[in-house]
Amino acid sequence: MARIIAVANQKGGVGKTTTAVNLAASLAATRRKVLLIDLDPQGNATMGSGVDKYEVPTTAYDLLVDEMPIEDVIVKDTSGHYDLVAANADVTAAEIKLIEFFAREMRLKNGLAPVKDDYDFIFIDCPPALNLLTINAMSAADSVLVPMQCEYFALEGLTALVDTISKLAAVVNPDLVIEGILRTMYDPRNRLANDVSDQLKQHFGDKVYRTVIPRNVRLAEAPSFGAPAMYYDKSSTGSKAYLALAGEMLRRAEQEPEKPLAG
Repeated sequence: MARIIAVANQKGGVGKTTTAVNLAASLAATRRKVLLIDLDPQGNATMGSGVDKYEVPTTAYDLLVDEMPIEDVIVKDTSGHYDLVAANADVTAAEIKLIEFFAREMRLKNGLAPVKDDYDFIFIDCPPALNLLTINAMSAADSVLVPMQCEYFALEGLTALVDTISKLAAVVNPDLVIEGILRTMYDPRNRLANDVSDQLKQHFGDKVYRTVIPRNVRLAEAPSFGAPAMYYDKSSTGSKAYLALAGEMLRRAEQEPEKPLAG
């Protein structure tokens, strides 16, 4: 059965979509079956997977609002060799439509149920807000991966985010855990980045991944070529870092399950 991981941070520009796309591609490269669900109306994960968000026939809207079978929504031919549920501006309308439904926070969980046994990992790229789309992701997920930059305000926001996720878990998904905290766009020459990194490790311990994602031009360029970094420039430090992160995740997955946030 798939491990379902929501990639979330209410702060934008922290490498959330970059992480979702490149981690999905890295795990797919290890012969794991991976599904990436784009829940962000900007559709950046869709475009970064080599799928044109303006031309795609079905999106997460069809899954969440029209309850179309997920098998009919999934795009198979992505540049990252994983499967995709795409997103575009229609997904903004989905959030509005969801308000009308009973058990609206469970739509994604119910929609995913038929394919959970078909994948090893399912990643959900959340919008940079704690809205109904993100709540659907939290309801469906086993865990939350939080990418963050090592900056002062990011550290301050992280504590609030973890507290919010914990409260949300108590209401919609008592089994939800923090998968890990990922340091992104990291520059070891920056003293503040090192200080914040040390504080992260002191406060969150082994929740912080050992793997660090560096600030890397190739990671920033890859989406414009419609491909994860490992298929744009496999020798770049960014693509190597995400491959290392995939390895670390696989090792962690073999360990004992963690205590739920609402426990």
